[in-house]
Formats: sequence, C-alpha cells, structure tokens
Amino acid sequence: MKFGQKLDFLTEMRDVFHAENPRKSIMVGDLNIAPREDDVWNHKALLKIVSHTPVEVEHLAQTQDAGKWVDVTRNDIPEGRLFSWWSYRSPDWDAADKGRRLDHIWATPDIANAAHGSKILRPVRGWEQPSDHVPVFASFDL
Repeated sequence: MKFGQKLDFLTEMRDVFHAENPRKSIMVGDLNIAPREDDVWNHKALLKIVSHTPVEVEHLAQTQDAGKWVDVTRNDIPEGRLFSWWSYRSPDWDAADKGRRLDHIWATPDIANAAHGSKILRPVRGWEQPSDHVPVFASFDL
C-alpha cells in the first residue's frame, strides 16, 4: 500500500466511525503503524520512517478516537517496549531487537473490559521460514 493510500484508508475509516459509532465490535489487523514511542525500537530514529511518522500516528489516533476504540493489547500491557514485527533485513533480528508494534487488537468500550490475557508470540519469529510479523492474541469473556 502506498503512503497516501494508507492515509486515505485511515481517513475513510475515521469518517465511517464518526457516521456510525461501532458497538460490540473487535477490530484486529496489521495497521502498519506503530503509534507509541515504546512501540518502536528507537522513537527518534524512526520519526521519518514509514510506520511511525507523526502524520500516520495522528491519522491512526483520529481513527481510534472516532470509534472510541480501546487498544486492548496496551490496555493489558500498558508499559514497556512491545513489538509484533521485525525486519527480514536484520541478520540477527532477536539480538538486534529493532522491532515495531504494527499489529493491533482494538475493541469498542462496551466490550473492552471483557478483554484480557493479551500476548504477542515473539518466539514465532524465530521459527523456520517465519513471517516478519508474529501472532498477537487477546481473550474476551463475552
């Protein structure tokens, strides 16, 4: 996806959420944006790198706010560096640990309190022929 298309997609989602506030909903996926400083290995170094630029982070925040979405993973794991993606370019991804949290689980406020047990399965990145993304999980008692 091209950068402009990503911003257009977020704007469209924001507008949909403003028009019809989602309820009893869970949204998951690779949003390809690491919003927080501790969602990247080096905030300052990545400010001009796609996935952590201020314009992307702002668009994502507007989208999240429009639907009143709760970031379930960060609700469960509020502090510390947290990554779900590591580049294939790093010869030793685990030692370098230059990751980003690009994969998200959001829930609407009416069910967000039912979420718990979030985890990111970092060891999967070390499997033979892995994806550059690892699974992100949360449980919901609904």
